[in-house]
Amino acid sequence: MPVFAVTRLRIPADDVPAFTDAAGQLLAALQARPGFRDGDLGRAADDPELFALHTSWDGVGAYRRALSAAEVKVAGAPVWVYALDEPGVYLTD
Repeated sequence: MPVFAVTRLRIPADDVPAFTDAAGQLLAALQARPGFRDGDLGRAADDPELFALHTSWDGVGAYRRALSAAEVKVAGAPVWVYALDEPGVYLTD
């Protein structure tokens, strides 16, 4: 069953340039993983420090295996440090 993941992140204004670069590197690492469908980074229209990273996957297993890959862990560390602690993976029909 396909899933999508949304990670919301709060980024201080001074960190935005480095963060967006790191998020691009993370998306590139995720795109190389089996089961990846799509992904993008967005910024809230009414809160310039709030971002969302959205990815779509063939299933929960593909998503979890991607997150456990070494290159994804390395690329993700400077991004996920800003993540809000909330559920983020959703099943679709």
